[in-house]
This record gives sequence, C-alpha cells and structure tokens, in this order.
Amino acid sequence: MAKGVAAKLLFSILAACAASMISTVIRAETGPLPVITTEGGQVHGVLRHGVVEYRGIPYAESPAGAKRWTLPEPAKPWEGVLYAEDFVPMCAQAARYDLTEASNNEDCLYLNVTVPFVQETVAVKRPVIVWIHGGGFVGGSSSLYRLDHLAKEAGAVVVSINYRLGVLGFMPHPGFDADHNGAYALEDQRLAMHWVRRNIAAFGGDPENITLAGESAGGASVCMHLLTPEATEGLFHKAIIQSAACSFQLRNAKQWSEFGVKVANEVGCTDPQHAVDCMRSKSVQQLIAAADKVADGDLMAFAPVIGTKTLPRQTLESLEAGKFVKVPVLAGGTRDELRLYVAYAEQAGQRITADNFADVLRETYGDNAAAVQARYPLAGFESAPAALGSITTDFRPDIGINHCLYVESARLLSRHVPVYLLDFADRDAPVLGVSIPETPDPEFELGAVHSSELNYLFPNFSNTTKLDGPELKPASRELSDQLVETWAQFIRTGVPQAKGLPAWPRFADAGEAMRFEPGNSRLIDPAAEYQCGFWKRLYPKAFAGKH
Repeated sequence: MAKGVAAKLLFSILAACAASMISTVIRAETGPLPVITTEGGQVHGVLRHGVVEYRGIPYAESPAGAKRWTLPEPAKPWEGVLYAEDFVPMCAQAARYDLTEASNNEDCLYLNVTVPFVQETVAVKRPVIVWIHGGGFVGGSSSLYRLDHLAKEAGAVVVSINYRLGVLGFMPHPGFDADHNGAYALEDQRLAMHWVRRNIAAFGGDPENITLAGESAGGASVCMHLLTPEATEGLFHKAIIQSAACSFQLRNAKQWSEFGVKVANEVGCTDPQHAVDCMRSKSVQQLIAAADKVADGDLMAFAPVIGTKTLPRQTLESLEAGKFVKVPVLAGGTRDELRLYVAYAEQAGQRITADNFADVLRETYGDNAAAVQARYPLAGFESAPAALGSITTDFRPDIGINHCLYVESARLLSRHVPVYLLDFADRDAPVLGVSIPETPDPEFELGAVHSSELNYLFPNFSNTTKLDGPELKPASRELSDQLVETWAQFIRTGVPQAKGLPAWPRFADAGEAMRFEPGNSRLIDPAAEYQCGFWKRLYPKAFAGKH
C-alpha cells in the first residue's frame, strides 16, 4: 500500500487525473495508479512486468464458519479505496507431492485482474480471458500464475480466480443442499464469472468477448460450465480446455455422498442429524486430513458430481444431445500427460519394473491388462515407467486426463461448434523442480508431461507462490511465443493461428490436431497416434455410441 504524505499526495493527483496515466509518474516498475470503480468499490492496482495488476479483489463473502458448504454470497461493498497489490492466501489445502504449499485459509474467494499497460488514452475494448487454475480439485491457486505474458501478447484483460477446494468445495454429503450438493466450488466459479461480466468493462475489457480457460481441474471446470447452458449461457463466448476431457463420465452426487459420510465419521461427526454442524466446528486441518485418508489415493475423489441443479446431466448425455453452450472451443493436452503421475509414484518409492509391469497394468485395466500389454509391448519403450506413462496417457478409464477422451470430446463438440485440437509436445519442457520435486530423479524420460505447458503461458510457473520456475531454453521460448500467439488469435477471433503453423482445420473436417513441437509444429492424426480405435473396442462404455 502507498504510505506517507508524499504517497498520499501522489495518489490524490492521480485520482484527480482519473485515467490519464501520466507517463512521467508510472514509468517505475511499481507505483500507484488511477483507481478503477467496480460495483463493490474502488480498486487501485500496481504496475509490474509492464502490465497493471489488481490482485485480491473480493467477489464473494468468506465461506467460513456457518457459511461452510453454502452457496457463495456476493462480496459486500467496501468503503474507500482497496489497494489491490498482493494476492490473498490460497484456499485451504494440503501440501502435495513434496512440492506444493499448504494453506488453512477459508476467506479466499478473490480474483485478480491484469491489464496491458498503455500510456495512450484511446478507449479500446479488449478481449477477456478468465483463467481457472488446476490442482486436482484439491489444490492450486490463482497466485501461482503470472498473467502478464498473456495480457501483453494477446492485448487482453486476464482474470484469474480462486475457488473452494477438496473437502470444502467438491465433497458431497447427504446433509448439504441437494440442489448444489458437492458443487459449491463450481458455484464459486460461476459467481466470479458473473462478477467479470458486470465489472470487466471498467478495466477496459469487452464483456461480449470473454474466453473461459483452464487446465487440468481448471479445464474440467470449463467443461462443467460448458455443459450447463441453463446456468452459464452468455457468461463466456469461447472456451479453452487444456488437459481435461469433457466426455469423462462423473459420479452421481447422491451416491457419492457416501464419501462425505465417511469423512464426517472420520472426524467424529457420526450423528446424521447434526453431522454438518459438527463438521463446521472442526478445523480445516482435521477435515483435509480426514478427506485425504478416506480418498485413499483416488484421483477423482473430488471430481465434480452430477445430479444437481449445478450439474444436472451426465457429460455424455449433454454432449450427445448438444445440450451445451455453443461457443468455439480450443482443446487438447500434452503428449506425455501421465508420465507425470508415474514420476510421482517413482519418487514415492513405488518402483515400476519389467518384473512387476503386468501387475501394475492389472491395477488400472483389470481383465483388459493382458490385451493392453500385448498392444503395447515393453520392447517399444525406453523403460517400464515410460511405457506405463505413455499407455495411461493414451487412455485410462478412471481419470479424464487422456488423449482418447480428448479426441472423443472434440468429436462430440464439433458436431455443433467449431473445435480445434492441440497437442503440446516439447519434450524439453522443464519438469524437475516445476511439475515434480527436483529430487529424487525419477530416472526415466519425462517428456511433455501434464502441466508442462504452463511455463509457456505463465512465466516462471513453479507450482508455488515463489513463481521461480526456470527460464525456457531458446527453442522452447520460440514455441512459447507460438503457443501464446495461437491463444491470442483464438480469443480475438475464435480461430487459432500463429506464424510458422500450417493451416489449422476444424477438428470436424479431418480429425486432426496441431502438434506444438520446437521447430516442427505440424498437424497429426491424434486418434491414430494414441490408438483410440483399440481403446474404444476395449472400453465402449467410455465413449459415445454413435461414431
């Protein structure tokens, strides 16, 4: 915050000048800027990295205490000027994989707005990106992402949001409101989206050109909003879905409420009539620990659930019936997605070898393991861990991060809207110390693993609030520029394109995806590359009936 008489005098001068942005005042990397008036009150940002940042703007009241597991309420207006210079602490979560950070904070429903810095006073309506962070529905934060690169290169207003996580945001329980059971986090996101629609023009954004974007759990969240037009129609006009399959079939809220009962029992709240009030009396740490114990490694334990007003239908039902928001979609994933999770297992001491490979496959594919092993012989890979990572990246039935479901989602969406599929394949992307701890080294080729593209969009992404990820190598920097330009063109026009790329057809035309690879970006056939015909025959229920 600005302090002292001199700072107050300078702020008064700037406020009087309103949006004039006097160049002699704001050449410094940080400093006071003119205020923006939102529906909640005035906000004052700071200049960093050549953009104006407004961090920590409340869009909802604190969902703590008696408001745990209730719908979010719009933030109350504030008096005076909110100095929006710093991120708020991330939403409550546990530290994961010896890499991410823990938090006990429940008062976390805030968003951040980043605007390109210009000295001219010409009024322009800029395209808007609303970024939903990933983290397996249990972790992550808007504070992990620098938004300046996208804002500058795309000439866009970029918004990032926080939302409740895990046991506080995605857990269903019989005692919760049946209309929104297990969906409070998605309702947080929707309230933030409404805030953007109403307020973004004050920051120079165009409320009629909003792109909703996310990666991993954030990408899945975009899917959930896309598939519920009765709640989200008009809130966004394009969608970017990275490393999440909209066609992944979800659990039913009523049935999965048994999970919430087990968590309540674990913290001593065994009386069904008073379980919710009892859980509200427990500490965040108790609840997170109990939920983690009950989940027992289930990666989808906190995935969104269907059967509520928030998500009324199964994903494939919405897709096959065309019941979704009709907007252009840019979607895809990374070439070696789930090698990341194999690396986590290796670092945790779960060694994968040729000797136990068949047993490991059975844990995921059951009776189909032998057919999978015959289709993917170990001799075709550099190691057993690499083989497992590549096989599960092609298809894994219990998680929505796999290429054949990306292809299936694109196929179903493309019946109704323009869809463009991308494949990030820079196998020199920084992973150690970014996506996984630097030590111990998993000792197999990681490649373009899950989340490895984030450094190309958000500088120095490190999965921590330190924002100290390594700089990209020259060839990877060129690929970063190409990827950002692609996003920029898509958010402006609904059609992705960048210098050096071949013509990029809609997915419906030829079933092709654009592979982003240093010096060799090109079109590929993802269904053939990832052997989707084989997987459809093996798991027909995971795919739609008509092809």
